[in-house]
Amino acid sequence: MSSSPLPTTCHEASAPSAWRRHVARAFSRASAQYTYLAQAQLQMGEALWTLLPDQAAHVLDLGCGPGHWCRRLAARFGPDCRVLGLDLAPGMLDEARREAPRGIDWLCADAAALPLANQHVELVFSNLAIQWCPDLDAVMAELYRVLRPGGRAVINTLGPGTLHEVSHAWSSPGALLDFRSRERHVASARLAGFRHVQCNATTERFFYPDLAAVMASIKGVGAQIPRPDARLTRSDLAGAKRRYESLREPAGLPVSYQRLTLVLDKESEA
Repeated sequence: MSSSPLPTTCHEASAPSAWRRHVARAFSRASAQYTYLAQAQLQMGEALWTLLPDQAAHVLDLGCGPGHWCRRLAARFGPDCRVLGLDLAPGMLDEARREAPRGIDWLCADAAALPLANQHVELVFSNLAIQWCPDLDAVMAELYRVLRPGGRAVINTLGPGTLHEVSHAWSSPGALLDFRSRERHVASARLAGFRHVQCNATTERFFYPDLAAVMASIKGVGAQIPRPDARLTRSDLAGAKRRYESLREPAGLPVSYQRLTLVLDKESEA
């Protein structure tokens, strides 16, 4: 193998533009297989569905990937709703456009610098995207800015403890994303201006038959930002397999996600 199968911390990039290029390339590479390999991520996204408002005329899917949730949102809110799918990875948007119904627009952009007008949308939907963003405060500020008064953001992200089995297997906890706490997300949302903030933490566990399947599930959703200086030997791989096997349960090798689900309501104007 030529590169580490572990994601690197967002903050390792030398500059924001370098970080954006790394993430965009990783997710573009994963785009063709994303829906097939991202079953855990899609399952976690269902938790957001019950939190949607009854109506919305303008919806932003932040970190839309290949467009799965965009298509569902368009069907949910009907032909009068305009859905905008936004992603940092051009490859993901190319996949999304192939099966897109009318009424969905696509935009390649950074969540921390949304090229949208103030108070542009009634709803922001985001499933497992903002954990990749190094500047959480900037993302929250942008969400508050583009939401109309009375609008809502529903967000899944990941907290500390996510992928801890993968970290154990590779003996490289520093290589994983620096997942932020529930308290950090709440504080950031309030700093942005949100007064009605909910954030619930849930542990989600999934099982795979072997280490290859575990790493494919992670690599397939873009959670591999290659580090050119990393080279894995056969000994490295054998050690990782041995350590992961020590965690095996009857259902298979576990992969844990600490899912944080946020509901952010912007106050209506008086």
